[in-house]
Amino acid sequence: MRAYETMYILKPDLEEETRKSLIEKFNNVITENGGQIDKVTELGPRRLAYEIEKFKQGYYVLLNYQAEPAVPQELERILRISDEVIRILTTVANR
Repeated sequence: MRAYETMYILKPDLEEETRKSLIEKFNNVITENGGQIDKVTELGPRRLAYEIEKFKQGYYVLLNYQAEPAVPQELERILRISDEVIRILTTVANR
């Protein structure tokens, strides 16, 4: 298994309950496919460097996990089809 980091930005106008359920849903994608979550860091609302979909702020979430290479691909697929997500970045973590 490899170590990965995925940072995604949620729309800032989501209710807290909706945001929590989305984060849980994305975490479940990893665990259901045999991955292991090391850390979930909610960085909270931050100003974007440039406007995305008419939003000037976004809610940042950093996800550190270990998984087989197919898992981050599946996670990104699900993140991309979610209307609440405005940006995604996945990298292989050097640990």
